[in-house]
Amino acid sequence: MKLKSCLIALTLLLFSATIHAQTIRLGDDLSEIDYSSPKEYIIGGVTVSGVQYLDHNVLIMLSGLQVADRIEIPGDKIRKAIEKLWAQGLFDNVRISATKFTDELVFLNIELQERPRLSKFSFKGIKKAEADDLRDKIKLMKGDVVTENVVIRTSNIIKKHFTAKGFLNTEVELEQIRDSVKANEVSLVIKVDKKQKVKIDQINFSGNNSLNDVKLKKTLKNTKDKGVFRPFVALDELVFRFPRKALTLNMDTIAEYGTRVVTENFRLRIFKASKLIQDDYKEDLNSLLAKYNNEGYRDAVIIKDSVYKTGPKTINIDIEIEEGQRYYFGDIRWVGNTKYSAEQLNDVLKIKRGDVYNQSELDANLNYNPNEIDISTLYLDDGYLFFSVTPVEVRVENDTIDMEMRIREGKQATINKVILKGNTRTNDHVVMRELRTRPGQMFSRSDIIRTTRELAQLRYFDPEKIVPTPIPNPNEGTVDIEYKVEETSSDQIELSGGWGYGRVVGTLGLSFNNFSARKMFQPSAWRPIPSGDGQKLSLRMQSYGKGYLSYSASFTEPWLGGKKPNSFSVSYYHSLYSNGVSKSNENYQSFKIDGFMLMLGKRLAWPDDFFTLMQKVSIQTYRLNNYGSIFAFGNGNGKYNNYSYGITMARNSIDSPIFQRSGSEISLSLDLTPPYSLFSDKDYKGMPDEDKFKWIEYHKWKFNFSLYRQIVGNLVLSARSRYGFLGAYNSDIGVTPFDRYYLGGDGLSGYNNLDGREIIGMRGYSNESLTPDYYASKNTGGTIYNKTTLELRYPLSLNPSATIYVMTFVEAGNAWKDFRSFNPFALKRSAGVGVRVFLPMFGLLGLDWGYGFDDVPGIPTANKGQFHFSINQSID
Repeated sequence: MKLKSCLIALTLLLFSATIHAQTIRLGDDLSEIDYSSPKEYIIGGVTVSGVQYLDHNVLIMLSGLQVADRIEIPGDKIRKAIEKLWAQGLFDNVRISATKFTDELVFLNIELQERPRLSKFSFKGIKKAEADDLRDKIKLMKGDVVTENVVIRTSNIIKKHFTAKGFLNTEVELEQIRDSVKANEVSLVIKVDKKQKVKIDQINFSGNNSLNDVKLKKTLKNTKDKGVFRPFVALDELVFRFPRKALTLNMDTIAEYGTRVVTENFRLRIFKASKLIQDDYKEDLNSLLAKYNNEGYRDAVIIKDSVYKTGPKTINIDIEIEEGQRYYFGDIRWVGNTKYSAEQLNDVLKIKRGDVYNQSELDANLNYNPNEIDISTLYLDDGYLFFSVTPVEVRVENDTIDMEMRIREGKQATINKVILKGNTRTNDHVVMRELRTRPGQMFSRSDIIRTTRELAQLRYFDPEKIVPTPIPNPNEGTVDIEYKVEETSSDQIELSGGWGYGRVVGTLGLSFNNFSARKMFQPSAWRPIPSGDGQKLSLRMQSYGKGYLSYSASFTEPWLGGKKPNSFSVSYYHSLYSNGVSKSNENYQSFKIDGFMLMLGKRLAWPDDFFTLMQKVSIQTYRLNNYGSIFAFGNGNGKYNNYSYGITMARNSIDSPIFQRSGSEISLSLDLTPPYSLFSDKDYKGMPDEDKFKWIEYHKWKFNFSLYRQIVGNLVLSARSRYGFLGAYNSDIGVTPFDRYYLGGDGLSGYNNLDGREIIGMRGYSNESLTPDYYASKNTGGTIYNKTTLELRYPLSLNPSATIYVMTFVEAGNAWKDFRSFNPFALKRSAGVGVRVFLPMFGLLGLDWGYGFDDVPGIPTANKGQFHFSINQSID
């Protein structure tokens, strides 16, 4: 019996071993073995097979299978290792098998099948320009693993791209084609079917009893119904139907009726296309509710909105609104105020009992109002950095809301230190001297805003990236202020060719606007030029060969002595015009100009610190030798001296030197020479011109005004006016033939600025064509001019490396020969469009097209539509 039991036990043991040996065979997938008695092994080695591009050691590490680890087969470690490798998204198949068993050791092999890699990709169904735009967005690179996620992501990016352009039904298919040459590589053919562009046919509102459709549509800034132009429908409505309705309408409803007719029949979509973009649409719905809240309907809700197709390329949007009750401000009570009385605070808040409840107005007048003083500014400008105000609704009865303004004034904070970051090129002292926030001063928010403006005016930093950050220390009652800036290139180069007097004129100019004279003798500072001290050095040369050579140099130190903002400038220029023959030739003709100028500037503290006073002394000498062909006076010979003194009072509060959004600039200047003739008993009436004008005398007045206002978003209105008058001391001499005004065209002086003439641009008319008697004598000039400009500007790019904005303009101006012929209402008018591009190396470049509405006597083509190219502010 015992022998029988032993034989049975031995047979079962051998059978179990046989089953185990048969189940775990070399090469089996260990994750698929299924039996109830796992066995523990020690990993003797791990290898990887089937991969070409990936590192084996990294894959083994990712699997978590390490040599000498104990492992059960089957067990969780094998399963988890496979899951980890699958999670990488790089493989089509993952398999782990045993390659060898030795006693307690097992040797494993990770068998992988890599997903295909991208060899190339192409687009089908769209234009090359569209494909180029998409390449930058989808960011597919040769060698990328083509996963399902890559396919889905690429498809979504393309759909989103075309949806933003109005193609809501865009379909995208990515076809993978195996590479016949390279193993495990595929090319992608991205098939795009944009379908038809979908426009919004109508936006319909319901439930809006207080605000009409026109007002609500204006709040939808990015969601617009398609443009229409139906003049005959509008005419029928206003001429034939309106009279029958007029008797039943009051003045308000008549105005509303007229507005509705016009907006329904004249919708021109020039700057904003009609298309549905979901993210923009959601923002517009929030703007819609904000509009209601600002009108007192703070319970207003959008019950539902529907977007549905009305045709193959049109959709409608229905928006149902529940307005709710209109609310009004009740009593306003101030709590916690010790610095200012309730009456003073109410004067600043500008909200009184009975006013329509407007949350935006309340927030702006409490916290930050960019157009006028607010409660927070009142405190923050007096050092109360830790100030806070919390509006609390203490009582709501019917339609009236009583408010309690709870103020925590805190204690005044002084500035501990000022920190600069990002000025890698400009020296600290150049930035520090422009700061209005200095250690030891009381904290002031207005001073921080003013400092930001002053740093932008330097033109050394990107105005959009000047970031002031107060770092308060409530325990000490102090604050550190950090200014983070980003340097941008301010140096400019001018290399051009122009046409003047039948010749090509070459120009080379260099302007170093952040120069450092003190580093000129430091070899390490030439990178490529010494810079960082805020000085300006300009060099310019112009020539067409033997007949013409002109060169100039100027240097400006904005802080003379380094302690006060008193600027100093010095400049010299020389020009030589000739007929190109040798000086020894009896036919030699020449005209030389030499000039030297010193200028001193001072910032003023009164009437406010936006004012400056500039004074200059200028010396000019004109030498003519047989050069009478282009002058309207004299015999072409003589020496003419122009020694003048100039003074300019100016105020400049514009926010940015490149794209202005706010502020103004106003200046009044006077240039005058000594009145030589008043101290002489000579008879000037019959004197030859070369003697009469030997010592040039005049008084020259100029007034300039510019105003900038942000209308909506980045849309800016610019209004500018310029006036000039050139007068004489002695009527026997008359007005000097030098320094006169020439109006019209692009305002570029080029080769034509021989006699000190001031060339004023005016678009829509040919160059200098609005100058008095220009058709008869191109060298007489005017003694009086005025010009007014209105522009609407909109930026396309505010990047400091390429600032771009477009504009539309209207202008009116004229020039007159003398005061007797002056008529301020006899103006030439024009209108047009233009674009400005600011490139740091070249300055502000402009291209405009203008059309003049008024004929110019003697020049029939002067106003027939003109293109104008401008450099910097030449046309303004």
